[in-house]
Amino acid sequence: MEIQQYITIFLSDFVKILSEMSPYLLLGFFFAGLLYAFIPQKKIERYFNGKPFKSSVLASIFGIPLPLCSCGVIPTGTAFYKNGASKGGTVSFLISTPQTGVDSILATFSLMGLPFAIIRPLAALFTGVTGGLITSVSTQNEPDNRTFQEQTKEHKSFSKKLADVFRYGFVEFIQDISKWLVIGLILAAIISALIPNEFFVLLNMPPIVQMLLILVVSIPLYICATGSIPLTAVLIIKGISPGAAFVLLMAGPATNAATITMIGKVLGKKSLLTYLATIIVGALGFGLIIDYVLPTQWFTDITHQHLGHNHNDHLNWWQITSGIVLIALIINGYIQKYIKTSHESNRENKVSNLNTGKMEIKTINVEGMTCNHCKANVETNLKQLAFVQNATVNLADKCVIVEGDQLEVNTIRQTIDSLGYKVL
Repeated sequence: MEIQQYITIFLSDFVKILSEMSPYLLLGFFFAGLLYAFIPQKKIERYFNGKPFKSSVLASIFGIPLPLCSCGVIPTGTAFYKNGASKGGTVSFLISTPQTGVDSILATFSLMGLPFAIIRPLAALFTGVTGGLITSVSTQNEPDNRTFQEQTKEHKSFSKKLADVFRYGFVEFIQDISKWLVIGLILAAIISALIPNEFFVLLNMPPIVQMLLILVVSIPLYICATGSIPLTAVLIIKGISPGAAFVLLMAGPATNAATITMIGKVLGKKSLLTYLATIIVGALGFGLIIDYVLPTQWFTDITHQHLGHNHNDHLNWWQITSGIVLIALIINGYIQKYIKTSHESNRENKVSNLNTGKMEIKTINVEGMTCNHCKANVETNLKQLAFVQNATVNLADKCVIVEGDQLEVNTIRQTIDSLGYKVL
């Protein structure tokens, strides 16, 4: 096959996958905005403490629909823990949340069918509750050295909350996941174009071997819950077992090297080991159930129907329109991020020039801040310090600009460090 044919297949498959997912993703982004605006973090963190079983169940139930991948769930979970959540509730939230999300559940349904869309949140609930319970038991005798600061309450009008729905769902959330979504789409289209259908069938590897190989690759690497969907769907087309595909859907979003480092740093080694063991055992267990207990057709027919190479297939106008809107929103997200970064840089320069000595300003370089959730987490915790009047994170420059009177740099560094980030 000539290069031009490969390029044509790549572009065709990219458009097909994007268009199939887009309507459900846009609906998911809207629900994500509703969750953010009307069920804020401060309303749910009080449920993350108490009896081990109750806190683990509630943390998983709250976490499953939240549209947070590993990049966003770690700062959110860390904030919950800093504000009084138990280790068990926090680990339950950290396990269940990145595996799913209202956007990824809808996108899973669009490409992979109802069985996958149902089993993903069920697996997230089971592993989240299990991991939370084990953590509660294994860490019950560990000392609690946290110091809690009074949380300020912000009351917003309905119109403000409505504005937050669209600002978060269609700008900030897209900024956080667009990179990994695009990577997932591109990888899926490349595999679809280059690898023959039923390729993995020809390799004749037992499903458990496929699962272990996927697991080894998934644990250290990062791919978000939504970005993993097109990649997994195409791998099923190429012959990978549905159980092995589920391992990628579950372990890929829930683990990566950065997440592992931050959990160990904030919650300790016992919590980290429980976190990893629960995800590994859960992924393999549900993968084996899918391959050896449930009918294979449940997990393959819909994917082949949507993504199989059938030249008589055609996309509906609303799918194409949704794809165009999604691309426009992704581009807008990058534009808004650039404008915001430029504004923050200009503000930093203006503050430095206008400072007459009454206000002390420190720029602190921080490693590990990757998304808007990281930014909000660092800024919120620093602003709670009595001597800090303002704190602004610049994600592009990987730093935070702190303003205040008689800044205590060591306290600032300790605060940032306690959130799981590394002060340089």
